Amino acid sequence: MSEDAKAVVLIADDNPQVLELLEAYLEPLGVEVRTAVDGDEALASVEASPPDLLLLDIMMPRKSGYEVCRQLKDDPRYRDLPVIMVTALNESGDMERARETGADDFLCKPVNKNELLDRVQSLLKVRQMRDRRE
Repeated sequence: MSEDAKAVVLIADDNPQVLELLEAYLEPLGVEVRTAVDGDEALASVEASPPDLLLLDIMMPRKSGYEVCRQLKDDPRYRDLPVIMVTALNESGDMERARETGADDFLCKPVNKNELLDRVQSLLKVRQMRDRRE
């Protein structure tokens, strides 16, 4: 990602209201937002054009967020893709499982806008620095 290029954030969630809300929350960051409504669509979108960050719902049709995250993190091409799991599940076991599948962070619904923006900005910054080093 070059200095002046817009960062691309892919949001994968099967709930249209959540997609709309997260997209609106990200607006102040000036990022390009793409969306996917299930796990298969999320994987296809990453394959077609890898985003700079993925916001991933856990409970989705076809493939869960856990499965999507594991598949991406097992693939050397996408291992460094930052993934934030976003979920209504907020048991510590869910967070542990998200970490085990390779998620970089975890947010519980309803998502706090400032928390979302902080985490997205911080992971995008880390990604940008890593890209510059390489």
